[in-house]
Amino acid sequence: MARMGAFSWTKAFFKDLLVNWPLLFSGISIATATILWMHILKHYPFSIAYPLISISYIFGMLAAVFIFHETVPLTRWIGVFFIILGVIFIQIQQPS
Repeated sequence: MARMGAFSWTKAFFKDLLVNWPLLFSGISIATATILWMHILKHYPFSIAYPLISISYIFGMLAAVFIFHETVPLTRWIGVFFIILGVIFIQIQQPS
């Protein structure tokens, strides 16, 4: 959105909006995630599926390090460890 100019009700603004590829790909990603989430909710109990959303925090930390080249303190890595541990406990408790 940083590449977009000020909003206006003009054809040029909406044309620029439609060819803003990062914005388009983010919309496609959101639509794909929504469809995937509906599929997950249809096939898994909510009490299992919803806590697994916390895995997104792990991907966020990895993106911070590998894509944005940020330094992540040890305390946050310990938090990621606890998230992974929690996900493992949720999967262990799942009835067969």
